[in-house]
Amino acid sequence: MNNIMILIPLVIYLAVMLFIAYKTNEIKHSGEVNFIEEYFIGSRNMGGFVLAMTLIATYASASSFVGGPGVAYKLGLGWVLLACIQTPTAFLTLGILGKKFAIISRKIGAVTITDYLRARYKSDTVVILSSIAILVFFAASIIAQFIGGARLFETVTGLSYHTGLLLFGVVVIIYTTLGGFRAVALTDAIQGIMMMVATTFLFFAILKNGGGMENIMQGLMKTNPDLLTPTSGGAIAKPFILSFWMLVGVAVLGLPQTTIRCMGFRDSKSMHRAMIVGTFVVGFLMIGMHLIGVMGAAVAPGIDVGDKIIPTLALRNMPPILAGIFIGGPLAATMSTVDSMLILSSAAIVKDLYIHYINKDADDKKIKKLTLFTSLTVGIIVFLLSMNPPKLLVWINLFAFGGLEAAFLCPIVLGLYWKKANSTGAIASMLTGVGSYFYFTISKIKPMGMHQIVPVILISLTAFILGSLVGKKPEEKVLDIFF
Repeated sequence: MNNIMILIPLVIYLAVMLFIAYKTNEIKHSGEVNFIEEYFIGSRNMGGFVLAMTLIATYASASSFVGGPGVAYKLGLGWVLLACIQTPTAFLTLGILGKKFAIISRKIGAVTITDYLRARYKSDTVVILSSIAILVFFAASIIAQFIGGARLFETVTGLSYHTGLLLFGVVVIIYTTLGGFRAVALTDAIQGIMMMVATTFLFFAILKNGGGMENIMQGLMKTNPDLLTPTSGGAIAKPFILSFWMLVGVAVLGLPQTTIRCMGFRDSKSMHRAMIVGTFVVGFLMIGMHLIGVMGAAVAPGIDVGDKIIPTLALRNMPPILAGIFIGGPLAATMSTVDSMLILSSAAIVKDLYIHYINKDADDKKIKKLTLFTSLTVGIIVFLLSMNPPKLLVWINLFAFGGLEAAFLCPIVLGLYWKKANSTGAIASMLTGVGSYFYFTISKIKPMGMHQIVPVILISLTAFILGSLVGKKPEEKVLDIFF
């Protein structure tokens, strides 16, 4: 009976996602819109609230709702401190990139990040490298999201991991394939609300069952006082904490799945509203969910599997119907990240590679069929790769984050604001950035205890500057468009 009560709100939620995809599918096939611009960028028509929610929902993933709080359960308030660093994500992304990105993307008709890079650097090598980077690191990140969604379903409902993976995977692949960017943005807005509702429900449930915050913190003090220190008793090195200002702070400007949102909003008023709303929402979610993880260590000690900690806390501290509503929150975070990455992966294959290098004269009918087929195929491939999951998905997600930042941070930001930026610098930056990231990560090298992303970004930046200084000067017509 409990399983049925948990499943009812979950099934309703998934049905609403599919209904939205069905309705938006009617829009893009109406003949009144440009298919490519509608499917990949939603005809640039997002208002402030939807922009804020889709930006944050895309950024907040299974790692934010499952993996990260699971680590906070084990390491304490030090990990909450790291989560706080993510608060200005929307403000940074829209404030630094938003307005100029939107203006330029309209000038050049860009609907993908690679469109922007092609127009700025006039280099096939840059286009191909960026497309490969998107496909490789998005695949890793989507796998992490599929695993997170399936584990949530498994833990909360009691059904098998593969049943959860099948249900979750089928729904997200269908609504993304059918609805395109508009469906992704609208469902992201709903999912952002679901995340906030879920966080609120679980926070107050644990607070009540733990006898209040003071009692919970006293319990942690008695069992493990290290959980209440900024470094978790030395488990989190100070340089590692500082390096997170790069990984989940400044370097988020290099994440294609969030920067693409800067192309899709309606006007400046929408952007400014989204900066305020988005900053509040991401702070609420990141701090709230990670604090729940710490509180759970006092209320329900002894949970061993990191990715099952949050759903287990929901089951132990909430009535079945509320637990079902709760699972919609982290499931929403997972789905909203997957759908955006599926769209961008499809764009990389169809828009950035097929149309430009294989069949420049493809008609609209063929593009529509290929786009839908590609979105479906990418989703199925990643679904199959998720069948045998690793233990802790937060590290997969952080690996994918770092890889995308190593590849795109310098080409995106410096291309937008530095006149001397050229293709030589961009190619050097992408190759050295991704290459050094793989080397540092595989070799487990952390200079002075920092996360690998810090030296990687420094190497990437140096290569970009040197390459741009020795490379060919950008064409005047390019500079006229961008500056």
